[in-house]
Amino acid sequence: MNVQAGTKAGRIPIAAVNGFIVDAMMKAGVPAADAAKIAELMVEADLIGADAHGVFRLPQYMTRLKLGSTNAKPAIKVNRTAPATALVDGDNGMGHLVVSRAAETAIEMARESGIAWVGCHMSGHAGAAGVYAALPLKADMIGMYAAVANANHMPLAGGAEPLLGTNPLAIAIPAGEEAPVVLDIATSIVSYGTIKNHKMLNRPLQGDWMIDPKTGEAVIDPQKSAEALLLPMAGYKGAGLALMVGLLAGTLNGALFGRDCVDFNLEPGKVTNTGQFVLALDPACFRPLAEFKAEVDRHVRELRASKPLPGNEAVRLPGDQRARRRADRAANGLALPPELLAQLDKVAGELSIEPLAAR
Repeated sequence: MNVQAGTKAGRIPIAAVNGFIVDAMMKAGVPAADAAKIAELMVEADLIGADAHGVFRLPQYMTRLKLGSTNAKPAIKVNRTAPATALVDGDNGMGHLVVSRAAETAIEMARESGIAWVGCHMSGHAGAAGVYAALPLKADMIGMYAAVANANHMPLAGGAEPLLGTNPLAIAIPAGEEAPVVLDIATSIVSYGTIKNHKMLNRPLQGDWMIDPKTGEAVIDPQKSAEALLLPMAGYKGAGLALMVGLLAGTLNGALFGRDCVDFNLEPGKVTNTGQFVLALDPACFRPLAEFKAEVDRHVRELRASKPLPGNEAVRLPGDQRARRRADRAANGLALPPELLAQLDKVAGELSIEPLAAR
């Protein structure tokens, strides 16, 4: 492995990971410009610490592209339905391309109307929610993103059937000198990507993450996760939020939700028709931008300086760890587990591309 200056030993340079994804995507038939955009968004997930949504997902994406259940060359179409709304038809392309187009459209429309809500259908798995909520930050706008997860692993409150996805929600608010405030949550206690990561590494699950639908008992063994149910965060509140996100991101856009959802883990050959939405809001429509960002800074500093509980060094704000992690990984590279590296080596061999270790 060619370790760049400043990169910590044992870590893989960001440029190497990015190049690997681009090469793999192009070998799978994705045009160069689209491959670069997908790689950029996948690597961003790794940079901010969403480790189950970056290069970790590449083998799964390759399988879907190989089977044709994801369109390598989509003709993405944007239909502006009103001054502040639009619907994106992703033509079954990679979700990264579809949602980034939705975000670009939302930003453009919000410049005109102050706010824009853009929905997606015929999309696919797009990775980390926070990546897309943060795209409007580049235009000094507030961003919001939500999606119907690509598999149902969660029950309704009191239920024993997997009828809800982990349906993520992310909100990003710009600041001035401080890091943006970015909340990125699954509506389950943990994302299913976290479960997949634990299964790959054979790490025990925490006792409040999953239950056996037949007995209601906690599932700790990650190898038994396929038959288990994820628990919603905050009980009925999390289940209710997942339901609402599913209706807004899925049903409203003509995408799949509930029993209609396709499990892209178990059915890699089927089209998922994933639904998402991006909202962009211009805070300058409410007060001067500099004034708003300065106030966000002030509140962030006051909150961060608040007294922590015993045993905690400091309180935690959404976006704090994200900013620190991104700076560290951008400078020092990614530490990928051997199990994932082995999977990526297999992808390299199948596609006849240079493996990560040689880059």
